[in-house]
Amino acid sequence: MHGRSWPSRLTLTWQFSRWAAGSATKIVEKLEGPVRRHAGLRLPPRKRASTRVPLDSVPLPDELILPLEGGLSSRDMRPDIRSGQRVLRGQPLVRGGGPLSTWTHASTSGTIRSLGSHPVGHARRREALCAVLEVDGEDDPWPELKPPDPTQWDTPEKLATAVSRAGLAGLGGAVFPTGVKLAATRRNPIHTVVINGAECEPYISCDDILMRTAPREVLAGALALVALTGAVRGCVAVERDKAEAVDALRRELALLGAREQLSIATVPAIYPAGGERQLIQALTGHEVPSLAYPTDIGYLCQNVGTAAALYRFLKTGEPLIRRITTVTGRGIVRPRNLEVRLGTRIADVVAACGGYKSTVTRLIMGGSMMGIALESDSVPVMRATNCILLPTERELGKVIDELPCIRCGDCVTACPAHLMPQELHRAVKGQRLDALEDLGLFDCIECGCCDVVCPSHIPLTESFRAGKQAFVQSMVLQDRVRWFGAREQLRRERVELWNAEHEEGPGKETPPGQCADAVTEIIERVSGLPAGASES
Repeated sequence: MHGRSWPSRLTLTWQFSRWAAGSATKIVEKLEGPVRRHAGLRLPPRKRASTRVPLDSVPLPDELILPLEGGLSSRDMRPDIRSGQRVLRGQPLVRGGGPLSTWTHASTSGTIRSLGSHPVGHARRREALCAVLEVDGEDDPWPELKPPDPTQWDTPEKLATAVSRAGLAGLGGAVFPTGVKLAATRRNPIHTVVINGAECEPYISCDDILMRTAPREVLAGALALVALTGAVRGCVAVERDKAEAVDALRRELALLGAREQLSIATVPAIYPAGGERQLIQALTGHEVPSLAYPTDIGYLCQNVGTAAALYRFLKTGEPLIRRITTVTGRGIVRPRNLEVRLGTRIADVVAACGGYKSTVTRLIMGGSMMGIALESDSVPVMRATNCILLPTERELGKVIDELPCIRCGDCVTACPAHLMPQELHRAVKGQRLDALEDLGLFDCIECGCCDVVCPSHIPLTESFRAGKQAFVQSMVLQDRVRWFGAREQLRRERVELWNAEHEEGPGKETPPGQCADAVTEIIERVSGLPAGASES
């Protein structure tokens, strides 16, 4: 049902996170022993409902909503289409925007009906520039859609540009542009490629299904990344509770005969083991330094979905126009995983699962820990849409009033980034922006572990998001002040130089009082002229 509305558009609150995790004293297991150094929580997976049925696909809808903005340098990216134009599957809809902009492509063939602002599922903005594509049902491919020639990628920059223009990005939820990571290999040689199959957040199972049904695509994409980056080795990391996926990958790896270049490793089923920093530390014991990236220490981390998409691009030339999305929760008739064309409205995806149950109370994009609540099901499926979650009132739980912090330290124990959430919260509340950086605010991955274990029910993660925004705004303001100060200093230096060269000349600054007197004199002189005296 298109256009169904929901109570509010808020980042998913801690109440649902706590329910999804279970009782903080009975179900959530705070880790001790040898794996404790990775922190995090052991959460009930809640994935069985969506994985017990085979992967299926959503039929082509009548209309697609395709966001035209993406990447880290998309400011100068411009639409390369117009209303009324027919486009074909895989055809770029944008141009420009710099070499690392993630391009958008037509997910199928049809006619562009309009260009304009449309609601999207994004944590920090409600709308984006989108193209509305009227689907013709033919699914005709773009004639220029052909496999690329990797021999032309003789530099990391050329490789990164090709990958960015194919629309490839991280499909684990963060949607970090793949081209940006590949471009970083120019500065720091890569020795290990890590393919992230540690799908740790409750409810989400799209990566699990992908590894079960298409292990060859995942492994071929991983081997391609090893070859393209010049890495020594590659590793596919999967959580230990995904036995079917691990078996499928190991069988396929034996058939490929690539055990020297690639290995399959298992990691504890700990949330948030899927964070790239946490995963690298769990696999190797190496810690990514604060404010650094894995590429800075020789690791390139990519999601299994991104690896499979890279393989399809190399084999067929197809850009990223589809992804697997989990549709689950007690508010959906048939939970399952579906392959969806990007731009499909969430309403059409829900309809393919039998529709809503009468008990559904909220629509969430993402999982129970890091998902965001949506106001409407008319928003499109995007690269970041790894899950569509439809909980009931029972799943959401009761709203519990926030209590004062009792400084118990449970949040410190659970934090996978080894921060002190209670101190960060105090700094945010006190608006001590200088302390936020010292306390490592930007190392927070917003996983919500601290929310789950807090006995005072403090929405810590929400306060950290607000603190990050306030800090960035403060830095922008300080940069503007410094910029204007530098301009004023340059102006003064120019005036002093002019005055030195023309001591009594016209360049000498006029004192403010003399300036005001001169203006008054001009006005009086002009006012005293007879009518028409200025005409000649």
